Amino acid sequence: MALVDQVQFDKDGLVPAVVRDAASGAVLMLSHLNAEALNKTETSGQLHRYSRSKGVVIDTAEVVREARLSCSGDSLLLSIEVQGESRDCFSTVLWQDEQASPAADDILDAVYRIVLERRNQPADKSYVASLFAKGLDKILGKIGEEATETAVAGKGGDPEAVVYETADLFFHVLVLLGYYDLPPERIYAELRRRFGVSGLTEKASRGQAGAAK
Repeated sequence: MALVDQVQFDKDGLVPAVVRDAASGAVLMLSHLNAEALNKTETSGQLHRYSRSKGVVIDTAEVVREARLSCSGDSLLLSIEVQGESRDCFSTVLWQDEQASPAADDILDAVYRIVLERRNQPADKSYVASLFAKGLDKILGKIGEEATETAVAGKGGDPEAVVYETADLFFHVLVLLGYYDLPPERIYAELRRRFGVSGLTEKASRGQAGAAK
């Protein structure tokens, strides 16, 4: 069944589509598609959107990797392959409940932002600031220590200990990412790149790349 037969268009013949970066998951824009744009997107595999200001269909030349339909059938979620660096269109926070914990899929990003805050505005009683003050070797040493403790917890067979030590390990890895100004999105993108690829194949490709150097 064609996409246009599954979508519920509004009174203007349009359907809103949230467009995100397939690699990082960052929301890029909110677009609208009419039947022509949706048909061209499906047949070409490239995103075509409808310009409400110009009244024409625009070919963005961005490859669509995935298209999802909302449960109500009146909106789309499109994941595209971005050419160049992507930017999160919804990075400006207008309101946020400071008492609320971040969503499960946002927690690493939230902790990373705090790491950067402590790095850029160090406080006397900040553990993160003390790690940055002591330098890279101290940060790397803590990662090695936490990795060892995680392995010991795994060997001990206590699931709760594994959770606790893994959280410590993740935290110190985020400090290392902060040292190099590498947002978690870079790790997400690398994991997405590897998704669906055999681990043996991926490892072999790294070995070939090293040999080529």
